[in-house]
Amino acid sequence: QVQLVESGVGLVQAGGSLRLSCVASGSRFSVNTMGWYRQAPGEQRELVAAITRGGSSNYTDSVKGRFTISRDNAKNTVYLQMNSLKPEDTAVYYCNADGLVGSIFRLTAFDSWGQGTQVTVSS
Repeated sequence: QVQLVESGVGLVQAGGSLRLSCVASGSRFSVNTMGWYRQAPGEQRELVAAITRGGSSNYTDSVKGRFTISRDNAKNTVYLQMNSLKPEDTAVYYCNADGLVGSIFRLTAFDSWGQGTQVTVSS
């Protein structure tokens, strides 16, 4: 299948910045939407931002104007630039990707998750 590996774990003070990266790897796959989710202790996992292969993006309201999602299709990589971080942004951030894997004779949809990376924003 398709594996996702995140990087960019960090501890930062409020007002600071962090950049997360996530690379998709495998064989014979095509990624459609890539996104970032987060889960704080005791909370449900929520969508932070997502971006389609064509570059259309959407954000949860709480991060609009502070976070920017981007991707490099050639590298199957998605980035999340996080600026003006707040303590309430503290969470485990998960990368997600969906698409198709296989040959033209047999294509299968996939929906993969990364292992999660901790982001801690101190006040």
